[in-house]
Amino acid sequence: MKRNVQDVKQVHQLVQSLQQLAKESGHPCPLMIGIDQENGLISAFTSSTAGTQFPGAMALAATGSPEIAEECSAATAREMRLAGINWAYSPVADVNSNPKNPVIGVRSFGDDPDEVAKYASAVSRGLIQGGVAPCAKHFPGHGDTHVDSHLALPVIEKTEDELMETELVPFHILVKSGIPTIMTGHMALPLITGDNTPCSLSTTITTDLLREKMGYGGVIVTDCLEMNAVAASYTPQKGAVMALQAGADIAMICHTMKMQRGAIEETYAAVENGSLSLETLRKSGERIAALKLAYAGTSWADVFGPFREQALADLLIRNARLSAESYAVSTALIRGPLPVVRKDDGPVLVMAPVMEYLALEQSVARRTNSRHLLYRPLPAHGRGQLPDEISGALQATSAIIFVTRNADRSGWQVDYLRRLLQEKRGATPIIILASCAPYDVVGAPDIQEPCLASFEYTPAALEAAVAVIFGEREAKGQVPVSL
Repeated sequence: MKRNVQDVKQVHQLVQSLQQLAKESGHPCPLMIGIDQENGLISAFTSSTAGTQFPGAMALAATGSPEIAEECSAATAREMRLAGINWAYSPVADVNSNPKNPVIGVRSFGDDPDEVAKYASAVSRGLIQGGVAPCAKHFPGHGDTHVDSHLALPVIEKTEDELMETELVPFHILVKSGIPTIMTGHMALPLITGDNTPCSLSTTITTDLLREKMGYGGVIVTDCLEMNAVAASYTPQKGAVMALQAGADIAMICHTMKMQRGAIEETYAAVENGSLSLETLRKSGERIAALKLAYAGTSWADVFGPFREQALADLLIRNARLSAESYAVSTALIRGPLPVVRKDDGPVLVMAPVMEYLALEQSVARRTNSRHLLYRPLPAHGRGQLPDEISGALQATSAIIFVTRNADRSGWQVDYLRRLLQEKRGATPIIILASCAPYDVVGAPDIQEPCLASFEYTPAALEAAVAVIFGEREAKGQVPVSL
């Protein structure tokens, strides 16, 4: 988890201590050390002192190049291997067929099943090249829901035939390619299972569909069982037993030691009372042992050794270049043409809906005089007048960069933009920067201002977008969803 990552050397020391503990405890072979590293916005290993920031799924798909996706994935895998990490919970194989999806969105490669399969396969190959086991998620598909499974249980009313047409397409391709691990998700498919049991706890999904019908022979791991989609109705401890009974090899509990201990105790009790087959656990153990042999090392000597500081320094230099090149071709023009924004025309006003855009402000400030203002929902009283600070800033600006963030789900941002368009001075251009999902102004046909998509609000993605705004490069990205 990101909370455990300070820098690469510290992670290496942490992993070494875990491996040493495992060896002293009698483990026959090294541990698998997994991390939530999708790149983009879900990058547990990425920070200014740790791993390189690479584009996430939708930004990678926007490049139009599976080769870039593969190369970035191999690069991030090599960094993780230097820290001792050998398993990444990536790629996301979900098809983002529901624009209102609150938890997948730009973590998906798009809304076309074949394109998602293409890019998920490229990421899988890249991770394997770098010595890290990939893990396709969230089986059998978390893309067509408007409910976040961290908060509640999504219920997807689809038949198996409908899943085969969309959600399962990427997973079929990945299963055929031999991807070593797959993560099951916490969503209900009552038209297939007959009830609202989460897929991660369902024998119908885990064993009947994934193992038997699709022929998957690798390791199956659940998503974190502390998520409310499972925890609220079953508890993580009982959920762990149900997941193993359903056919999962690993039940994941990420956060709470008490729950992890409780899950082990519940599992022992289930074996003792006969509700969980010991033979089933042995088969899971064999699959996990094969995974370890392929990715964790054949002996303890494979995981113990000094931290290779110079190797990391050299790798970070190469990867910084690759990252910048990749982001440079990911920015997409949703609607154009862009106005000409010159560095010497006067102050540029940057308006953002939250405080997390310091990197954007700094990117603009490196090029010209600028001002950064936070905008908030307009009050219902006063006929939605703009605050005096905003109105005053409009009188002395040469261009406005209006940042949106999932505005299709936060309509107040669009309302604010409408008011801004009414009050702005003369021909002052406004450029809309959709800084996460690209759907922000789809439902607002009255707004026709130029619009760019960065697909994420990481500093690297925002820097690439600013370079496009100032005419330093073209917007070469392609929006990988239907708008």
